[in-house]
Amino acid sequence: MKYIKWIFILGGVALIGFFVIRHFYQEEILRRIITRLEANSRAAEVLVSGINYNEELKKNFTTIKFLEYDSRGEALTPKYFIFPGNIIQFQSLVVRFDDKFVAAGDRLRGKSVYLFWKVFCLDGANTKEFSISDVEEVPQGYKTAKKTSAFEDQFWHQFWRYAFDKGAAAGVGVKNVQIEAPGTMFIPGYLYTIKIEHNGGLRIDTTPLPEILKGEKILLVIVFLKKRMCYKFSKIIPTST
Repeated sequence: MKYIKWIFILGGVALIGFFVIRHFYQEEILRRIITRLEANSRAAEVLVSGINYNEELKKNFTTIKFLEYDSRGEALTPKYFIFPGNIIQFQSLVVRFDDKFVAAGDRLRGKSVYLFWKVFCLDGANTKEFSISDVEEVPQGYKTAKKTSAFEDQFWHQFWRYAFDKGAAAGVGVKNVQIEAPGTMFIPGYLYTIKIEHNGGLRIDTTPLPEILKGEKILLVIVFLKKRMCYKFSKIIPTST
């Protein structure tokens, strides 16, 4: 009887411990879910690296540096684009997955998928656009690992099908696919950060450059066309006006 009594006591203590641990575990999971739903992931940064006046066209040309980050937050190779103006938009394809995947923190479908597709500056017949990534491949900015999974390969290979076939999209847990084109006026002296919300779309945040960078010089290689001939030269331009 003595041993049976201790067995019941120890069992009761273990049961209480189990419920206490489960309670704190559930609290931690809930905290992670809320954090994931509210957090932002830095997608890309943009900096105006030069404004050059074209005497022949009587127009200012804006050069921007576009630096995209992969899903691990590591910087990719920067790209430079030149536009005949400074109202610039980034055309992106955004895939939102079902809420259950976001809440569960699914490795691939735990947040929205963004794909930088094009960058453009509207100017009527003279509208200028550049391609950023190929939608037929897994975008470098969203690979989950060095070796892509079968799901990733299938998903990106069928991306356009998912974009226009709601039934096919639902089969892989896609909530919706849409094109977004946030834009703003890009001027020197500011850092533009394009962010994607885990449960939403893209947005552009603007912050002044740190004081230590103001007045510094950056080396920029500019390529432009004039009278069907291509000229290439280096020029030192300031990071601020």
